Amino acid sequence: MFANKVIMITGASKGLGRALAVKFAEEGAKVAICARKPGPLKEVENELKSLGAEVVALEADVSVARDVDRFVSVTEETWGSVDVLFNNASVFGPGPRLLADYPEKEFLEVLRINTLNPFLVTKRVLPGMISRGMGSIINLTSEAGQTGFSEWGAYGISKFAVEGMTQTWADELDGTGVRMNMVDPGEMDTEMHGKAVPECEYPLANPQDHLEVFLYLASDDSSDENGKRFEAQEYQDKGRGKA
Repeated sequence: MFANKVIMITGASKGLGRALAVKFAEEGAKVAICARKPGPLKEVENELKSLGAEVVALEADVSVARDVDRFVSVTEETWGSVDVLFNNASVFGPGPRLLADYPEKEFLEVLRINTLNPFLVTKRVLPGMISRGMGSIINLTSEAGQTGFSEWGAYGISKFAVEGMTQTWADELDGTGVRMNMVDPGEMDTEMHGKAVPECEYPLANPQDHLEVFLYLASDDSSDENGKRFEAQEYQDKGRGKA
């Protein structure tokens, strides 16, 4: 189903991004990945190649326009197009912190990174998708993007912004053949969750166990889905996967 499809994943060196990269490599896709830290990124690149996948892997900060342009340009020069984009990269910030105690500089930095990177990468891949009349963009959100939680600070607020951006862009893309949706992966056993809930005392899902909704949204089966919000673990539990 994904043979020869070009799947682009930002923030792919760990957690859910890594799980997505491995899964799509196993499904036969061509995988373009980026991250800010070259060491972990190289490990993922080697893992994908060991699965037989074609890979583009570049160190990049996707909240910086020139890094975004380089990443997308290399991918397009290598394979001609981007079929599916996962805007996965984000940061949590300084850890659990009341807004009253949040440093202004760090507050602005979290908002800048988490809202600017999906904006920049989407804006860069859209011309190619629109010219071909097809493409799927999936933004990663959070329960904290629709419910304010104490001490989740700028991260939660940034996800409110991502949800608004997704709705706005989906409306603007209506009728183009390109679709944009968002997925709340739920609480997962990741480094970011460890930072958000450092003393977590309840079991967490493994990222690799809840990927069906991502496969669905990347597939042609979801061509009529646009502007919708999905919850990965609920989707999996209901057995709704179609990919």
